[in-house]
Amino acid sequence: MTAHSIAAAPAATFPDSARATFAAAYPDQPIKLTHRLTGHALLTLDALAELAERMPATSVEYNLGKLPLGVRPEDTPSNGLSLGETIRTIESNGSWAVLKNVERDPVYAILLDTALAELEPIVDTQTGPMLHREAFIFLSSPDSVTPFHMDPEHNILLQIMGTKIMTVFPARDEELVPAQKSEEFHNGGHRNLLWQDGFKARGSAFPLVPGEAVHVPVKAPHFVENGPAVSVSLSVTWRSERSVAESELHSFNALLRKRGLPTGAVSAQPEKQGLRRFFYRVMRKLGA
Repeated sequence: MTAHSIAAAPAATFPDSARATFAAAYPDQPIKLTHRLTGHALLTLDALAELAERMPATSVEYNLGKLPLGVRPEDTPSNGLSLGETIRTIESNGSWAVLKNVERDPVYAILLDTALAELEPIVDTQTGPMLHREAFIFLSSPDSVTPFHMDPEHNILLQIMGTKIMTVFPARDEELVPAQKSEEFHNGGHRNLLWQDGFKARGSAFPLVPGEAVHVPVKAPHFVENGPAVSVSLSVTWRSERSVAESELHSFNALLRKRGLPTGAVSAQPEKQGLRRFFYRVMRKLGA
């Protein structure tokens, strides 16, 4: 390798210290990390507006950004703008937007794959191969709020522009996420959760500035409060045998509950509950 090629090689997305921190926390603990994607050409507002305008309508979601923590999905108000207008004027229009599955665009696929390749050896050791790799980009006006919700993937949120505070709550706390809510969620139910003011003390707040990131475990409830400037964040996600197993077991419980049968506990290592997963797959194959 020549001196020129060494100099031209891109820097790692996550420095060595961030990968070590991630390895100590994955998969169950939220933790702050650092990254090197601040200022990346693909993550400017102009580049993201162009990306949004070539994406299918099913891959974008946007609305007014100043929402209560516990807003119902059907009560989320529109901002009255096109998506391109929303992104280009996001500093003043009071909105929130997400571009989903941006890895379907070839150049953003490279961005995702490069970042996750650095973490893959750690993930593979703890929860098996990275499955269903996806990337999402969040754009928020000043002081926007993303309501209390959960996601089904392993997730690292990288702050690119602006500031925000992400408050993350423990996964598998059934006071925060009742068992029936998990069952509904894994059968197509909405990600938003019922908020109670007493919950806030259970969360851990992670203030984020450009160059910082936070690891969010599978289905760890969280909400996001944007700072006084436009925020852009990149979320890199993946599934694992563990997350797939959890989804199967909650779906199995939903089938059992529907028939008035006893449900079973979903453990912290659901990938080891092979017998229950087998019965679920049999029932699904039989069209239960």
